[in-house]
Amino acid sequence: METRERRYWFPAKRRGWGCGLPTAWQGKAVLAVYFTLAISGAFAFLPTHGKADFLAYIALLTAILLGVCWLKGEPPRWRWENE
Repeated sequence: METRERRYWFPAKRRGWGCGLPTAWQGKAVLAVYFTLAISGAFAFLPTHGKADFLAYIALLTAILLGVCWLKGEPPRWRWENE
C-alpha cells in the first residue's frame, strides 16, 4: 500500500509559534490573492466608505487567511531554537 506524505502549504516556523512563509504553490497563491484583495480594497473602500469599513474588510480577509493557514498549515506548537 502506497502512503502519501501530507504536504503543508504553510510549514511551521523554526522558532516560536505559528506558520512560516508558504512553500507550496497553493500557499503562495493564497498569499497573492490576499494581498491583491487588500490592495484593491484600499482603492475601493477608502475613497468612498472610509477607514472603518476598510479596516473591517481587512479584518475579514485576515480571518479567512488565518483559517486557511490553520487548515492547510502544519499543526502549531511552540518550537525552541535547539529542536
